[in-house]
Amino acid sequence: MDYIIEIATTDFITTKSAVQGGADRIELCAALTEGGTTASYGTIKKCREAFSVQLFPIIRTRSGDFLYTDEEFEIMMNDVKLCKELGCDGVVIGLLNKNGAIDIKRTAKLIESAYPLEVTFHRAFDRCKDPFEAMEQLIEIGCQRILTSGQQPAASQGIDLITQLIRAADETIIIMPGSGVRKENIKELAEKTGAKEFHSSLRGKHKTKMEFIHPSFADSAESYTNPAIDPGEVKALRKALYS
Repeated sequence: MDYIIEIATTDFITTKSAVQGGADRIELCAALTEGGTTASYGTIKKCREAFSVQLFPIIRTRSGDFLYTDEEFEIMMNDVKLCKELGCDGVVIGLLNKNGAIDIKRTAKLIESAYPLEVTFHRAFDRCKDPFEAMEQLIEIGCQRILTSGQQPAASQGIDLITQLIRAADETIIIMPGSGVRKENIKELAEKTGAKEFHSSLRGKHKTKMEFIHPSFADSAESYTNPAIDPGEVKALRKALYS
């Protein structure tokens, strides 16, 4: 069995670490602690130039809900075009209507604009009203993949729904478990759900290399710790999956 491990990264350094650890695909974000927003043009460009691994930037203008204004949608369309121009392999999107249904009209426009890039519909899916109807709609408009935790905070909690979705999809769309996927549970997720792709952030922190620490901010994690991914944790995730 060949599995795919996607790692969510938050900048160039964490992307480099994930690639060193053997990630098959990168979901590139900014502000990952807020659920992820679109990385800067410069970050996407540098990551594309530096790494040959599949690169999927998230297209999300802000944190919060997934109900977007016309102006925000226009920004998303422009960001998708930029990702195409930069040679990315795919994009990650997610839009909902007020009633909890997928915003099919605008999602379809983003997918059309992204072509031939692959499109993943992110965990906005976990906030939709009817996951099975939503899945069928996403299949119909040409979405390649759904990232989901089974409409629960963590994939391990939503394992039953993930299993049902994978069976119902019958390989017409990829259902990729994500949220709380770790070396301790990835094997169980694979065996119980039948999933072949997995998403994890493996978020960690490194202490600053700054020599001068201002005494007023000595206890400030925001000031003196940086986002980090341990390449060894990525390797351990894969090892656990194939054990």
